[in-house]
Amino acid sequence: MLMAISDESLALAAARGDREAFASLLERHYDRIHGLCWRLTGDRAEAEDLTQDICASLPMKLRGWRGEARLTTWLYRVAVNAAHDRRRRAATHAKAALGWGDWERGRQADIAAETEAQDWLREAMAGLSEELRDTVALTLGEGLSQAEAAEVLGLSEGTVAWRMSEVKKKLRAVAQEEMR
Repeated sequence: MLMAISDESLALAAARGDREAFASLLERHYDRIHGLCWRLTGDRAEAEDLTQDICASLPMKLRGWRGEARLTTWLYRVAVNAAHDRRRRAATHAKAALGWGDWERGRQADIAAETEAQDWLREAMAGLSEELRDTVALTLGEGLSQAEAAEVLGLSEGTVAWRMSEVKKKLRAVAQEEMR
């Protein structure tokens, strides 16, 4: 009985929530939608996914169908728009993934540079006397002022300042030696 009903009547009934009318529409037009999707994508699996997406969205889209064009014309437009949307999303995802890869490579390079700098500093610090290492650990490592480091070490602030000056000289000498 539903086969005698026009596409337009089925579409109107489906838009009102008639599941049987919607099923009949899909039965009539699924192959047509799938065929167009295959031609639009050039890939069978992609066409199947796109067709399923279109079919899943049709109940909502049918509510907006005004019947100004034949239903098949409207279905073709829905399929073409869905294919365009899918291509745009894929291009956006590809661009984002590309950008993400660049960002991640940059992040990894920054981490490697930081690790290399920390390794160099650790090796250079190993060549310092215990007193100089203690002073550097408090001032640079813990962020204490020279006055606070002097209090912790039981020294004068001038001695801490002198030690930091010595540390800078020794680290510069190590760096210059490595440059040769």
